[in-house]
Amino acid sequence: MTGPLKGTTALVVGRAGGIARAIVIAARDAGADAYADEPGITTETVDLTDEASIAALGERLGTVDHVVSTASARARGRVADLDRDAVRLSFDTKVIGPLMLAKHLAPRIPASGSFTLFSGVAAAKIAVGTLAVAITNGAAEVLTRSLALELAPIRVNAISPGVIDTGAWDGFGEEGKAEYFAGIRARNPARRIGTTDDIANAVLFAMTSTFLTGETVHIDGGEPLS
Repeated sequence: MTGPLKGTTALVVGRAGGIARAIVIAARDAGADAYADEPGITTETVDLTDEASIAALGERLGTVDHVVSTASARARGRVADLDRDAVRLSFDTKVIGPLMLAKHLAPRIPASGSFTLFSGVAAAKIAVGTLAVAITNGAAEVLTRSLALELAPIRVNAISPGVIDTGAWDGFGEEGKAEYFAGIRARNPARRIGTTDDIANAVLFAMTSTFLTGETVHIDGGEPLS
């Protein structure tokens, strides 16, 4: 298969569906061999809260050109209602886990390779009820810049999505989800909800743009402006 990722291997860490699946398909279509939970593509299991699990993954993979971590564990709520363990899991999954991925996988990545981490719009648009999400995403952005400097010339960037139409919002119920999306759509300058393809295309940009490192790419429809 031809494409900008031809001859490379990409590891996508995340859930089987939604954004991670879209990235896997986009990477495959761009020519990469991909490790992820998608039919026809090699799959692996890793626990981002367990360093031994991450180290074992590195041993199994051998070498890899591009690593993308989409995993998250959100801790929503006002300060008075936040659960300490939920906040800890949020950091463990989105900040410490990717840091350990870098520790164990960077030695296996060529100088031309990349890491792509995930932040999120909550870091740019502060709102009551999303404090723990915001500080987790903010920490992920600082981690991105720090790794970009320390792991150079391996490139490290972050993607910061806005509201994306994935299963993450199904808990609102059909009517609640439609109402929430309508409000976001009416307020943001793009006047629509993001898609998983929007995010996958941004990840491909980060993976293949060889002069881009230490940056957070905001794919949020201009939501922080609203």
